[in-house]
Amino acid sequence: MAEEKPEGMKQLFVYEHDASRLELFIRIVYAFVIMLVLAVYGVIAEICMLIQWFVILILGHRNEGLSDFIKGYLEYYVHVVSYVYWMTDDRPAIFPEKVEIYEKK
Repeated sequence: MAEEKPEGMKQLFVYEHDASRLELFIRIVYAFVIMLVLAVYGVIAEICMLIQWFVILILGHRNEGLSDFIKGYLEYYVHVVSYVYWMTDDRPAIFPEKVEIYEKK
């Protein structure tokens, strides 16, 4: 019995049999640009994590803005990784888009 997926939801890491040879060559340049954006975003997120550590240490609670920025980085990473690792030919946006990630329990 197949499970129904919620409306508007897309599973990111699924097997796709067909693959485009042209997309494979486009991916070389496109993935490089995505990884460059991801690296810059990651460095800024690491700085935010360090600042967040001090905020928690001193104030005893998290800063929502810092938390949202770090969350955005993690969501962007998960959003683009299936393309970068040849799981799909669906090209993600170069700059982060709003995505939400949920854990199934």
